[in-house]
Formats: sequence, C-alpha cells, structure tokens
Amino acid sequence: MSATAIEQGQVRQKVENHEEHSSTSWLQAMCVTGVDYFSSLGYQPSIAFAAASFVSPIATLLLVLLTIFGALPVYRRVSQKSFSGQGSISMLESLLPGWWSKILVLVLIGFAATDFVITITLSAADAGAHLVANPLIKPYFHNQMAMTLFLLTALGALFYKGFKEVIGVAVALVAAYLSLNAIVMGVGIYHIIVDPQLVGHWWSALLVTKGSFTNVLIAAAIVFPSLALGLSGFETGVAVMPMIKGSATDTPTNPAGRIANTGKLLKTSAFIMAAALITSSFVTTLLIPAKEFAHGGQADGRAIAFLAHKLLGDGFGTIYDFSTVGILWFAGASALAGLINLVPRYLPRYGMAPEWARATRPLVLFFLGVSFLVTIIFHADVDAQGGAYATGVLVLIASAAFAVTLSVKGKKVLQAAFGTVTLIFIYTLISNIKDRPDGLKVASCFIGLILLSSAISRARRSLELRHEHLILTPAAKQLIASNLNDGRLKIVAHRPNINGYVQKLKDLRERHGIHTGNLLFLEVEVKDPSEFFENELTIDARPGEKPVLLCRTHSVAPAIAKLLIGVQKMYGCTAHCYFAWSERQPLENAVRYVVFGEGEIGAETEAIIRREEPAMGKRPLVHIC
Repeated sequence: MSATAIEQGQVRQKVENHEEHSSTSWLQAMCVTGVDYFSSLGYQPSIAFAAASFVSPIATLLLVLLTIFGALPVYRRVSQKSFSGQGSISMLESLLPGWWSKILVLVLIGFAATDFVITITLSAADAGAHLVANPLIKPYFHNQMAMTLFLLTALGALFYKGFKEVIGVAVALVAAYLSLNAIVMGVGIYHIIVDPQLVGHWWSALLVTKGSFTNVLIAAAIVFPSLALGLSGFETGVAVMPMIKGSATDTPTNPAGRIANTGKLLKTSAFIMAAALITSSFVTTLLIPAKEFAHGGQADGRAIAFLAHKLLGDGFGTIYDFSTVGILWFAGASALAGLINLVPRYLPRYGMAPEWARATRPLVLFFLGVSFLVTIIFHADVDAQGGAYATGVLVLIASAAFAVTLSVKGKKVLQAAFGTVTLIFIYTLISNIKDRPDGLKVASCFIGLILLSSAISRARRSLELRHEHLILTPAAKQLIASNLNDGRLKIVAHRPNINGYVQKLKDLRERHGIHTGNLLFLEVEVKDPSEFFENELTIDARPGEKPVLLCRTHSVAPAIAKLLIGVQKMYGCTAHCYFAWSERQPLENAVRYVVFGEGEIGAETEAIIRREEPAMGKRPLVHIC
C-alpha cells in the first residue's frame, strides 16, 4: 500500500469520524475565517494609501476584481479537491512525485510560516497601535513596542495553558466589528454626499499627479500588488471545511453538501470583504488628510479608527478601538493555531521533525520566540510588515492557482483560464517582492531553517522503525512456517530483479560454510524513498524452487528489521538474515540510505535492531558476508 493511499485512508477516516461533529453552519465557520480575513480592515486602508496615495481606491478596485474573478474561483476548486481541510499545499504534494513534492511542500511551509507569523506580529502591532492611540490610554501609556510584546506574551500564555477556538467568540467579534465598520463607513459616505467637492478635489489630485485617466489605470495596475494583503483568508476558508455542516446525503468521499456550503462561505466572505475594501479605501482617502497617513500620523495603521473618533466622537471611537483590538488579537490566535496544525501535518510524517513537534506547547514557545524576534526587527511597524505579509499570502494563492491549473489538465478552456490567473498572481508576487523585498528575506530565513532542520532530523531519525503494523499474507505465513528449522528461520536478503539465487547459495555454502537448506530469499522493492512513515508493511511470497518473500516499501533496512523482529515474536524463533557487503564508500552508502532508502543494508538493519531491542539475547541475528 502506498503512502498516498494510506494518507488518503487516514483522511477518509478523519472525515468519517468528524461527520457527527461537523455541525457548524457555514455562516459561523465564515466568522472563524473572518477573524483573519476581515481584521485586515484595521490596517489595509492605511497601507493602501501609503503605497498608492490618491490612486489607492482605483488600485483597491483592481485588487477586488482579482479577488472575485481570480482567488475565489481558485479556492472553490481547491475546496472540491481538498474537502478535508488539507488546502492547496496538499494538492501540490499529491500532484508531484517523490522528493520534488517534499521539497516543494517544505518551501511552501516556509512561506506559510511567513504568512502566519507576520499575521501574528502585524495583528499584534496594529492592535497595539490602536490601544496607544486611544485618547483614554494615550496619556498613561504610549509605547507601542511594549504594548505589542505584551499582547504577544498574552497570546502565548493563552496557548500554553491550552487554547481552543471558540466559534461563539469569533461570531461575536466578527458581527460587532463588521457592524461598527458599516456605521463608520455609512457616516463617512454621508459626509461625502453632503460635501461633493471632496470627490472633485480627489479627482483633481489624481489628474494633477498622473495627467490622465489612462495613466491613473496604469499607476493602479503597477501599485495594486502592494495592497495584496487584502487577499488573506482564503486558505483559512478551506482549512475550516471539516467543521462545516453538510447535507444528509454527504458521504466521506463525496461530501457534496459540505463543498456547496464552503462555496457559500467563500463567496459571501469575498463579497463582504470586496465591499468593505472599496468603501474603506474610498472614504478614508477622501476624508483623511494625506499627512495623517504618514509614519507617526494619527491615521497610520488605523485609518478607520481615526475616522471613528473624528466623525462619531471618542466614546464610539473607543468602542471601535477595542473591537478592532479584539478581532486583531483573535486573528493572531487563529494564525498561531494554523501554525500548530500545519507543522505536525507534514514534518513529522516526513521524518523531518522530532516527535515532540506534534506537541502544542513546544511549538507555541518556538513560534512565540520567532514572533518576538520579528516584532523587534520590524520595530512593531505595521507598514513595514505589510510586504512580508503580502508575500506569504501571494505565494500561497499563486501555488493554489498553479495546483488548480494542474488539476484541470485536459480541459483546455479551464486550464487556460486558471493558467492566466496563475500568471497574474505570479506577476503580483514578483512586483510585491521587487517593491518590498522584506517578505522574501523573512520567508528565505524560514525556508532555510526548515530545510536545514528537516535534513538534520531526517538523518537523525533514519534508524527508526517506520511501520506501525506487520502483515503476512497467507502465502508468506505458509512459506515461513515450512522453512522453520530447529527454532531458526534463515533469510537471505536479495536485490530484486537480479538473477543469481544459485550463485548466492553457492557463496554462502562454499565461502562462508553456511548450510543452505531451508533458506528463504527476501526481496524489498523501494517505491518512494522520500516517504518516511508507513502504516502497514505487507509481506507476500512467491513459491517455487527458490521461495522468495516479497514486499514494497520506502526504505529497505527498516522493512527488513520490522520483518525480522515481527517474525521472531510471532513464531518464537530466532531469525537469521544474511547480507552481502556493499562495494560503495561509507559516505556514499549513508547518503543513499537517507535519500534513496538503500545503502549498506546489513549494517543499517543491525543498527535499527540494536536500537529497537536493547536485550542482546532477544535480537534477530544479522550476518554480513
């Protein structure tokens, strides 16, 4: 059984087990994703104006069009292919073979870690900015860095104690936040309606700076990639799929109702965010003086909050501030939860992280330390972190678009459409990296750390047993039982597809004085050496003049060790296994073992057996001739 098949079986089992617990409506699940997606309104208008100035409403409109006609169709396809919440990374993993898929996944995890970590630090920084700028707090405390680090510490403490996403809290936060934003935007639009000269002044400023409407559109097309952090939230929308209620006719392999409801979630959240982005960009650009958007200005990182205080008074503004702080802080919690779920899903399964990486508390401490470091490096500056955040978001969306393009192979129209969307996102990504390379620098640090630690972990864990269960087919059981002799079972390791049974028996008898009666040959075929764990090791048999035991697995030595240990326990015998020395150099053998699942098989098998069975008298015996 292949690792892919095993993983699919595990996914099906998880979906099956979750059926009775998937009772969350898509509207409630939308609020869980919304704490990340909608919370970006806290800083998006400020970052948009800082990047595009008076062009920001037009650039935001282009971003919205890309959201509706690009990201939304892509992730609707992802939800159809990844209905257990694995996301686009898992799609790419299944579409590419062997080590290529593992390396790609590790790189994407690096970008995903950038996305999640910057979500945590950016949200905390913006929450800190809202708090220290509040007129009730500012006279007593105005150190944004200290406030940001305090919020991060509180977030880590909550997770260290034990955090569970509370849907009710997410619903309340999102409902309150969107309602307060609607009020501020409504009042802002009213002020624009009663003073139409505001529109004229804005339009005049556009034409004065750009010369013509054509130039305005060109400028918007050039700068809109800098606004791309407004695209965040789609990966989370797919990740929450397992909790969404489906229909009575759903099955684990075809949850059509859940997929349809996820489509409603994605469409509704996309259209809500589209309306909010356009409205907030237009209103803030027209009503807030440009100088207030500058670094240190009153609207820096908090444009809508600035309007809430200015248009509706400090009482309402304070309510808005605390609502914003709440949803931003909860967005950080959601991102940390995403990290804690992402790392154990892949790295331990690849053998590229120690088993403690499956535990929550060590991961919380690690990512909290990384978040502190990133916050200090960026000086808790919201604008400075925008590029890194956009880079992580865009890489994930571009990779999702690429995965969807590959998945519709053979459908030329769809492939052309999604291929075009992929190219647009790649352009957006490259433009964003060119203008703000910090994101690529941060992601490169994560990617380098992940690749290095993964290689070290894979090498250190190479002598572990990698199979949960040993399964002997009836033919294998019969062959083993018929070849037991005086409580001993003799097995000869033999490379598959190489004739030479007679010569190997002759060598054992003449050169090493080994009695060749009742000998079994064992052939292990390597299928995908990039995989690490496998649920089952199935041993079959091929009877004949030279009886042979057969198996297919990811690495030879762990499979032979599992067979020898298992057979010795099942039959109460002493298992002997005979190997030939390799002609290769030791370093080459070590590399071949870690990368290709082969190497100095006898020595590796002996090392695994010693590790798994401390008592020397109970170990199977390995002979290297």
